[in-house]
Amino acid sequence: MLKFTSSEIRDLFIAFVVISLCFGIANTGRDMAALMAILPMIMVGVGLGFILHELGHKFVSMKYGYWAEFKLWPQGLIFALITSFFGFVFAAPGAVYTYANYMTDEINGKISVAGPVVNIVLAALFFIVATLVYRSAFTSQTSLLIYQICALGYSINSFLAVFNLLPIGNLDGSKVLRWNVGIWIVTIAIAGIMTALPMTMGFEIMVRTVLGF
Repeated sequence: MLKFTSSEIRDLFIAFVVISLCFGIANTGRDMAALMAILPMIMVGVGLGFILHELGHKFVSMKYGYWAEFKLWPQGLIFALITSFFGFVFAAPGAVYTYANYMTDEINGKISVAGPVVNIVLAALFFIVATLVYRSAFTSQTSLLIYQICALGYSINSFLAVFNLLPIGNLDGSKVLRWNVGIWIVTIAIAGIMTALPMTMGFEIMVRTVLGF
């Protein structure tokens, strides 16, 4: 069973709010009206993507019998906020720290890959829901809102997956690559394709293609 400390819950909440704001700024620039309009939708995608990403790490860590706890990285939050004004987000607000006297590369790799895999699955689920509601979005405001949330949720989660799988610094990708090159290649390729598709062909065209429009 997952257990949380009060400081961990506080850190998760702060990181969630600030990262949501960062993605909102990256998508709207300095347009405050647009930011306020899009922020609740972004918070759904970031909320699920960020929180469940970290819980993925925590769950696998505790499955192996380790204590794991999310801790905020204030410098990372500040850097994320700065980069958001340039149209992208360096999303490193903190990390789940696993406390162990010794850990093999395999276990460390499995703990690390869990977070990006959660984001990949969430992006796929957002895409499926968007596809299901697309036709009714033309006549229903509720369906349109769901579709817009799913479009943002897909983009945010696919980006979080590919970003965290980069083999640099202390990101998940470095640990996954050290454990298993094949798994790293497959996961970052999937995340990369999922991220690139809406940038090159557009999210709506992706949905329409699946529906045969």
